[in-house]
Amino acid sequence: MSITDWPAAERPRERLLSQGPQALSDAELLAIFLRTGVAGSSAVDLARNLLARFGGLRPLLEADRDAFCQGPGLGDAKYAQLQAVMEMSRRHLAHELQRGDALTSPALTRRFLASKLRHLPHEVFACLFLDNRHRVLHFEELFRGTIDAASVYPREVVKRALACNAAAVIIAHNHPSGVAEPSGADRQITRRLQEALALVDIRVLDHMVIGDGEPVSFAERGLI
Repeated sequence: MSITDWPAAERPRERLLSQGPQALSDAELLAIFLRTGVAGSSAVDLARNLLARFGGLRPLLEADRDAFCQGPGLGDAKYAQLQAVMEMSRRHLAHELQRGDALTSPALTRRFLASKLRHLPHEVFACLFLDNRHRVLHFEELFRGTIDAASVYPREVVKRALACNAAAVIIAHNHPSGVAEPSGADRQITRRLQEALALVDIRVLDHMVIGDGEPVSFAERGLI
């Protein structure tokens, strides 16, 4: 049966409009994005099959182009549409963060950093540069590869912070393994950066480690 033949109260789009997107399942949200099904399957059936095939919503959304386009009912047009939607979401978070106060909006800061770093297959070290009222001046990815004490250069972080006229920074990096528990190297890097930035009167407000679950905050754990 086509979704158009379902009772109005059961159709995903109508439910979203009447109850809000939070009321829908992953499959129903994906069905709205897909718009149509394939022969013998409604858009919701197709969405359920895709979620099962990819192992969930996040693996589907983060699949590379080749893997994504191999899914039934998908292709370059859907891939381009999805990438546009995800980029709009990231830009919206960035805009909200720039309008607000990063220090007093930890949830927003977490969402923004997770949107930037969580999906990457390699480690990335990044900084949020803040002014003296802790408003965001700039976000920048500084180092890529295996992040350890030897691959993060405090001098480069200091140089970029001064170039941005920053008064404080929030540093962050991802763990592609998905486990956000800070390592000994993470703690060492944090101490080195605190010492280097303190020489030019710039504070390290937090170090967030991004994994599959909730980002880990050094400040909340009393490590800064």
